[in-house]
Amino acid sequence: MNNQPKQLGLNYSIFEDFIKENRIYIDKTEHIYNLITAPDIKHFYFVSRPRRFGKSLFISTLKELFAGRKELFNEYWIGKNSTYDWPQHPVIHLDFGACVKSAQKKGPALSKYWALFALFA
Repeated sequence: MNNQPKQLGLNYSIFEDFIKENRIYIDKTEHIYNLITAPDIKHFYFVSRPRRFGKSLFISTLKELFAGRKELFNEYWIGKNSTYDWPQHPVIHLDFGACVKSAQKKGPALSKYWALFALFA
């Protein structure tokens, strides 16, 4: 176990990086467990939050959970207290932010096209 104090995870949006680099993570895994085990699981959920409010980190957490990576969650509620059985599910991860950054490098015309997607990324 790492005895160094945990640091803030500013500008981090990948759950695995939070864990491996000893960053402070506010445990939302009990809420995630309730969300994915609820009887009305057939519904779709729209994650709406202001900019810089943890949407990408939340989605990254779901990605690692659905990939069955229990070792990343040992310190958190879902790893300690839940009856979750860690099945692996296929995960598709689309990062529109990466598309915008790539387009900006390729030129202004393409950058304007992707700027529309940046509003939603």
